[in-house]
Amino acid sequence: MTYRAALIDLDGTLVNTIPDLADATNAMRTQMGLRPLPQDIIARYVGKGTENLVKKALSTQLNQKPDHATIQQGLHLFNQHYHRVNGEKSTVYDGVITGLNLFRHHQIKMAVVTNKPSEFTLPLLQACGLHNYFEHVVCGDTCSQKKPHPMPLLHACNLLGVTPENTLLIGDSAHDTEAANAAGIDVLAVPYGYNNGQNVQNLKVSDIVSSIEAAACWATRH
Repeated sequence: MTYRAALIDLDGTLVNTIPDLADATNAMRTQMGLRPLPQDIIARYVGKGTENLVKKALSTQLNQKPDHATIQQGLHLFNQHYHRVNGEKSTVYDGVITGLNLFRHHQIKMAVVTNKPSEFTLPLLQACGLHNYFEHVVCGDTCSQKKPHPMPLLHACNLLGVTPENTLLIGDSAHDTEAANAAGIDVLAVPYGYNNGQNVQNLKVSDIVSSIEAAACWATRH
């Protein structure tokens, strides 16, 4: 198999965004009269989009699920705070830069595919110095469906001019692997991400790799 493209998840795969997401989430909760949550709890809510993060964060320690108005208020406050802190404490994982350069050296096209809204994704990539590596960025509001639906992955393939059969996805969660399997795309999982606190050993993947650098090495051997 010769891979022509690599689709890479953002949060928990390229960048550790939990510190900033936790700051924004807890600032929102404080304004709404709720006490802060530990970072490890908030990490379990990451990966399914901003609305899910807010909904889960507001459901914690409440006796009932938040209604629509409460969720909308939470989203408004979260967005305000996240715009302020996005990229401040986020860090690029070890092996990412080396791995992206390896993909580039082997002329493997790259795109980010994330459930994160574009208003946060593009500034974060720039803040982390990653934006120039990717030909395209598919965000949570690019398509009508998010991961685990295959649509964002197939859209990225179309943008890159490749087929699913010669494309590789690298992610950290079941949403990534389910989307890739549905799209007919080979998938690698990294073990250091979020995945709702679950072990990636249970995911349906081609392999588990320790880093983006290891993923690039794997791709060039297969």
